[in-house]
Amino acid sequence: MMTRMQTKLLTKRVPFTFNRNGYYYFTRRVPSDLRPYYKYPRIVKGLHTRSSNKARSQALVAAAKLDAYWSHLRMTDADLIGSHLLIQPVTAPGATVSVMKKPIKSPLLSEALSMYVTQKGANKGKTYKGAAVRACRYLIKACGNKRLSDYSREDALTYRDSLVNMGLAGSSIGRVLSSIKSIVNCVISEQSLEINNPFIGMYYDKDAGVSKRSSISIENIRIIQGECKKIDDDMRWLVAFLTDTGMRLAEVTGLIRSDIILEDEIPYVIVRPHPWRRLKNTNSERNIPLVGSSLWAAERILSVASDNKFAFPRYNTTETTNANSASATLNKWLKLYVDEGRTLHSLRHSMRDRLRVVECPSEIIDQVGGWATGGVGAGYGEGYPIKIIHKWLRLTLMSNIRCLSRDDPR
Repeated sequence: MMTRMQTKLLTKRVPFTFNRNGYYYFTRRVPSDLRPYYKYPRIVKGLHTRSSNKARSQALVAAAKLDAYWSHLRMTDADLIGSHLLIQPVTAPGATVSVMKKPIKSPLLSEALSMYVTQKGANKGKTYKGAAVRACRYLIKACGNKRLSDYSREDALTYRDSLVNMGLAGSSIGRVLSSIKSIVNCVISEQSLEINNPFIGMYYDKDAGVSKRSSISIENIRIIQGECKKIDDDMRWLVAFLTDTGMRLAEVTGLIRSDIILEDEIPYVIVRPHPWRRLKNTNSERNIPLVGSSLWAAERILSVASDNKFAFPRYNTTETTNANSASATLNKWLKLYVDEGRTLHSLRHSMRDRLRVVECPSEIIDQVGGWATGGVGAGYGEGYPIKIIHKWLRLTLMSNIRCLSRDDPR
């Protein structure tokens, strides 16, 4: 190992260098007037040699090139005296002029949020904007409203820890981090910023505070369906509609009467986006055959003469579907008939389990529930025809009836 004194002597003999473990490195401080062009205030580059003569030669050449380039930058600076009087740059015949612009200053987080909501969230719902606003509010509270280029990895880790300390579940932390990553990536791309996104690739416990969502037993589902038919009002029609379709609550709540098709050989419901209710993803757009209690609910909805286009007018306006209100009211009623921790969303889990019981192919299960299917091949073709889907949903009804029969020897 070389002593400190020996290293200093080697460096003095070779200008613009320093020596580390016997190897030479070129180094040069960036002039203060050219600092905005660089990410760091000093240039450092390995010369890959232990020879002082080779290092001296390479360092002098590199320094001369830098001096020439810096002179060029100063001459092309927009603040050059008299530049406003130039008609065109004066160059040698056949030469080209490359004017390097000063880097664009990255926006403040609050400004980035505004750009993101305007550019990417223009046609998205209130929840999309709300998630972005919430993620930025949490970051500003934890680390301040900085320029995007000023957020460091340390800030990102502080942000993550603040989310954990707030008591958010792992799934909620994931959604918040996903929003902030998307905002930063969007603005970096839009403004061609040469900065890294420090919020990418952070570890957090995805399972923290997340309770396993359980299904509702088929026995309880049958009790719920029986109660729905006894009470026979629009709120119970909504619950019954969910029981044998596996649809999301918002999907059913935002239906219009023309989405329900009863005249065809196989009755079905069209799940499609509407201005008042978006769908979760592209896989959510689908047709689901109506069987059992879902068919009964569909018939009851259309049996009522109405000038209102909505299947469930109490939860809809021309602007938005209030699925949260439906969830609060109906889950309170559902508690009377289900085990602790079960909600209307549990009916989706139940439908998946019921289809598994009859050994339904996973691709058909995904098509029924509107779940994303893995693999490239899943994106090809139009999916399974409605007759095939209907067959499997009918099998779930028959299988469930057999399971409920205590006299069935099987």
